[in-house]
Amino acid sequence: MHVRSFQLSDVSPVTDLLQTALSEECFENTIEPFSRQLSWDSDLIVVAEDEDEIVGALIGTIEKNHGCYFRIAVHPDYRRRGVGRSLVSAMESRFQARKVSDIYLAVDEHNSFALPLYEAMGYSENQIIKSVRKLSIVG
Repeated sequence: MHVRSFQLSDVSPVTDLLQTALSEECFENTIEPFSRQLSWDSDLIVVAEDEDEIVGALIGTIEKNHGCYFRIAVHPDYRRRGVGRSLVSAMESRFQARKVSDIYLAVDEHNSFALPLYEAMGYSENQIIKSVRKLSIVG
């Protein structure tokens, strides 16, 4: 498995992954911000690939010089194998390369399941944004 930058040819497989990995409501709340982030800065979307199959994706964004993890999705067959950790590490490197002042987690009722991953990676309660509606990509 390796993590790489999103490519235009990934639109369909990533959309399929989001639909498989997220609840229907979460998918509906994610697809528009995903599209916005693609048009604004696709370098802040990373994918995990295993044998040419996309098994994970992380949508990040930058708001007022703050990096933000918006949505992470890992195929159910690949969970608990380090895919999420690899995606977060790759995005963290991108944020650091852009010299963001802080990194935050956008957490809502749809992705609170990912909190243990972020906590295990050293993120704390004071780095959680609970109102994702304030993010520009959400609209």
